[in-house]
Amino acid sequence: MRIAIISDIHGNLQALNTALGVIEARRVDEIICLGDVVGYGANPNECVEIVRQKCRVVLKGNHDAASVDLIHANSFTAHAFVAAEWTHNTLTAESKKFLRDLPLTYVTQDILFVHASPMMPENWTYVFGEIDATFTFRYFKEKICFIGHTHFPGVFSESGRESIVNQSDRFIVNVGSIGQPRDGNPELSFGLFDAEQWSYENVRAEYDIESARGQILASGLPAALANRLLKGR
Repeated sequence: MRIAIISDIHGNLQALNTALGVIEARRVDEIICLGDVVGYGANPNECVEIVRQKCRVVLKGNHDAASVDLIHANSFTAHAFVAAEWTHNTLTAESKKFLRDLPLTYVTQDILFVHASPMMPENWTYVFGEIDATFTFRYFKEKICFIGHTHFPGVFSESGRESIVNQSDRFIVNVGSIGQPRDGNPELSFGLFDAEQWSYENVRAEYDIESARGQILASGLPAALANRLLKGR
């Protein structure tokens, strides 16, 4: 079973379509989305419809929750709040219902999937590095937990010694962001996991950033949300 794990699309239709093309070429068995389908980008409805059709499982991210109920955006930065408000006003009723009903977690074959953290998933806690990861292992029992949320891809082992996923340790794996990478690399990021070989690959790919950027600017969203795509920060 080969699983493509995508996260943090953030309304970036160009990045999503490119990622799906790469995934199709890699001949995966299923796609799981860890959430934040919307927010920041200019094509929230289109992205919602695509993940609904293409992904076997879609989880709820904090920006998905905020796009339905703006109370969840109260802790956002100024630009993120503006984007959440714009997305809330742009989403169709059908898209909002889909996002509202999404689950927070999914478990299969000793694998946990969650948007931010297994520690109270509804609180959207960040797992940025080894210290955060070490604290987080106590909150799940599965062999491996896939997350997004920070937009920084990374692999963390329970022992602190392993950097490549294997069956001899437990892991937290951040698959990075499809639509808004923040690790200094503007290429989209997602994960590819082989549940039989128990192996993992972080996949990066270029996409049409200028088109995505132009649509953000044309929509009236803050220019900073468009320009940051160029640097991946």
